[in-house]
Amino acid sequence: MKKRALVVIDVQESFRQRDSWALSSNPEIAKQVTRLAESFRANGEAVIWVLHSEPGTGGVFDPALGFVRLFDGLEALAGEPVLTKTAHNAFTTTNLQQRLTEQGIGEVVVCGIRTEQCVETTARLASDLGYDVTFVTDATATQPIEHRDAPAGRSNAEILADPRTLHTAEILARTEYALAGRFATIATVEELTAA
Repeated sequence: MKKRALVVIDVQESFRQRDSWALSSNPEIAKQVTRLAESFRANGEAVIWVLHSEPGTGGVFDPALGFVRLFDGLEALAGEPVLTKTAHNAFTTTNLQQRLTEQGIGEVVVCGIRTEQCVETTARLASDLGYDVTFVTDATATQPIEHRDAPAGRSNAEILADPRTLHTAEILARTEYALAGRFATIATVEELTAA
């Protein structure tokens, strides 16, 4: 059996600073992440935290504003690295692969925000790098995605009313269809934490 690590991606306060967080598919994501982290810790398995940063942008991902930190209530314990990335995936701009290699880890279990963006992109790259990947959809979160031609600055109500908007249930399903059998095994928090 391969050694595995839990990689928690972008469960950070930046997202809660946006109006769109009110439309989140999983506003209580910290509860699922905590269950996974506690299970991995209890089994002596690695937990790695990843945060997204966009220095100098003045936006919610600019570390100067103070939101590039884990959700209130989540905490990296001693020995659990907190990596900061500037790309969508958790590998390209961090030393994640080196850390996994040094620890002899062959399987990564991924969760976090946003389902179809940073979490899915990390899962795909991890698979291409040769890791077995488990994608924990119910420990991810996303928001509706506006159509590419939608005007900027619309309210949440306008976004939801647009028939071209891709809703969260569709995003979650699409991600699972795209990953399953190709890049990752899909699992639930319950399946992974059941003794």
